[in-house]
Amino acid sequence: MTTATQSLFAADALLPAGWARDVLLQWDMQGRLTKVTAEAACPPGTPRAQGPLLPGLPNLHSHAFQRAFAGLTEYRGAAQDSFWSWRTLMYRFAGAIMPQQLEAIATGLYVEMLEAGYTSVCEFHYIHHDTDGTPYADDATLSQALLRAAARAGIGLTLLPVLYQTAGFGGLSPGEGQRRFIRRTDNMLRLLERLGPLCKAQGARLGLAPHSLRAVQPDSLHEAVIGLHALDTTAPIHIHIAEQTGEVEACLAWSGQRPVQWLLDHASVDARWCLVHATHMTPEECQRAARSGAVAGLCPTTEANLGDGVFDMQAWRAASGRWGVGSDSHATVNAAEELLMLEYGQRLVTHQRNLIARADQPSVATAMTLEAVAGGAQASARDIAGLAPGQQADWVVLDASDLLLQGLPTAEAMLSAHIFASHRRSAIAEVWVAGRAQVRAGRHALHDEALSGLAQARRQLLSDTP
Repeated sequence: MTTATQSLFAADALLPAGWARDVLLQWDMQGRLTKVTAEAACPPGTPRAQGPLLPGLPNLHSHAFQRAFAGLTEYRGAAQDSFWSWRTLMYRFAGAIMPQQLEAIATGLYVEMLEAGYTSVCEFHYIHHDTDGTPYADDATLSQALLRAAARAGIGLTLLPVLYQTAGFGGLSPGEGQRRFIRRTDNMLRLLERLGPLCKAQGARLGLAPHSLRAVQPDSLHEAVIGLHALDTTAPIHIHIAEQTGEVEACLAWSGQRPVQWLLDHASVDARWCLVHATHMTPEECQRAARSGAVAGLCPTTEANLGDGVFDMQAWRAASGRWGVGSDSHATVNAAEELLMLEYGQRLVTHQRNLIARADQPSVATAMTLEAVAGGAQASARDIAGLAPGQQADWVVLDASDLLLQGLPTAEAMLSAHIFASHRRSAIAEVWVAGRAQVRAGRHALHDEALSGLAQARRQLLSDTP
């Protein structure tokens, strides 16, 4: 379309307040929604969505390179496998990957994300240097590979360079497997200065990810947050926290406090922060963290894959905590499946059903989608909080003709079937980002090329990795 304002009509659309009928969406050439009108007539010549319209879901936690070894860690390599034995295998891939391989893997992954219903991603990026730990001539080499991958795939991006300095609580010296990750705090702040204009040029958001309390010393954490604030007072801050019981025990031994307790006592945690995982919290930690305004970054399929544990969603929501979902290590790349796993985990723990619902949204699928979009948008620090004026024109169109959805009485029932009855199939017809269709008929235009590139990069890594 060549007009200054573009439009789409949907018989059913999930707006921030809930489902609405006969919705006319209008957006400008910058891809920002200007009007969202319910109970509207469809203007002549306006395209119609072929099924229910959903707000685009942000993926708030991604380590793109880890998609390359998905499926390769599902065997017993020790008497008792855990996150820590998985991490050893991860280091092997992190130690070998080259810039062109990272770009190929990320491009393929981001295409997969779009086809799976994600419209943006927060990239928690911690491989910075060459394979021997020496900085590249251009210190932003690997960050730029991710920026190019996101631009090529057409996915929204929040880039989160990771500050990683130590191998454990108390300042343990980094190991050989971590040499590509290590940066001084002043060096990280210079990287952020370098990346700022690059991110702005393609509409990406820039933030910071102190990796974890075990990887960043207290003084460095404070200095990094102050330095980030000087660059951008609204920049997001993401941190791994309380993911494994071993981490909690080590933090107690180091400080006498649990990880979330220590962070809340020693950092100005607020709505800029995303507490990734936060799986192991006491009721008091949960209440305090929720009151801070921070988002809980939940990655249900990865947390299940690594045996991390189950987040206490009931306590978090009772405290009015905000949350979103991410695919983390990308053992699974499917927005609907993350939501399914999140609800099912709660059911397994509580022996109850339909837990992530609320009085005004008794449909679990609807309530989860709205909350995950709102929390994911906050964690992304981007205007992607749903189908409302001023937000980016990001959405997903379900295929009402799909056999999974045919004959269902309402759009709400179709969304529920998409999440809970998909049999690992996708009922997604289209995915739009910033007012542009990136996926049509369930496939991205770069599907074959991008996925072939990912596979080729994986073959190279497998041949090069001992």
